[in-house]
Amino acid sequence: MAAAPAVVQAAAPSSLTLQPRWKRVVGCSGPVPRPRHGHRAACIKELIVVFGGGNEGIVDELHVYNTATNQWFIPAVRGDIPPGCAAYGFVCDGTRLLVFGGMVEYGKYSSDLYELQASKWEWKRLKEKTPKNGPPPCPRLGHSFSLVGNKCYLFGGLANDSEDPKNNIPRYLNDLYIPELCPGSGVVAWDIPVTYGILPPPRESHTAVVYTENDKKKSKLVIYGGMSGCRLGDLWTLDIGKVLKNGTVCKLTKVFYIEAAIWDSWNLLSEAYTGSVLSQLCFSNSC
Repeated sequence: MAAAPAVVQAAAPSSLTLQPRWKRVVGCSGPVPRPRHGHRAACIKELIVVFGGGNEGIVDELHVYNTATNQWFIPAVRGDIPPGCAAYGFVCDGTRLLVFGGMVEYGKYSSDLYELQASKWEWKRLKEKTPKNGPPPCPRLGHSFSLVGNKCYLFGGLANDSEDPKNNIPRYLNDLYIPELCPGSGVVAWDIPVTYGILPPPRESHTAVVYTENDKKKSKLVIYGGMSGCRLGDLWTLDIGKVLKNGTVCKLTKVFYIEAAIWDSWNLLSEAYTGSVLSQLCFSNSC
């Protein structure tokens, strides 16, 4: 009588090896940034560039963290060095960084566009042309600034309609601007695209991410939440894959419901203020 074949049972995978794990980074060398909020950060290869923010005033420091050596350093910058700012727009295109707008002091906002060439740590204030079909973007903070190809998508934010910074008259924005980048350095001009569909309500401190489908032929700008006198929880998409060369046309769509499957596909990050300003560095690793 033949023996029954042995049944080989695979070991269950450890849940610890499948889940991302947070780890606080300690033992950093170099000039560690002081605690702050409202700053921005961008990654260039192994370097994380951190600029601005707020801590008893507006911070004007530029710090760089080297993830390979666990070391902070302050590069010797030159050129048109911008003032410190918080809640500004920050995008990275190769080895150049673009900074737009933000709060430069209480009640005073900026509409300046700066470029930092990280290959030589040189700042340059860009003088872009105004749009052909309207005014340039007004000074603001809390806007989103998203890079898609050679174009940035500036949406919303908060303006101050008072000429006296101490007398703040807030105005929430829902305008859309697109500056086209020149190869290597500079921008061509601001553009105000023609859109159709229902505009998202004005807001600031929202999140905006770009989603590109696998075929890389269709991209969507996804906007979630923000503030407009009250906290918002709505989700909007802008079909930037329908941008046309002869007069930009984009389609706006509101997403009326969010199911669990959508949350499995999207990672939405929100900012939280805990009552204190933090200066911690943490990593999330997929083990």
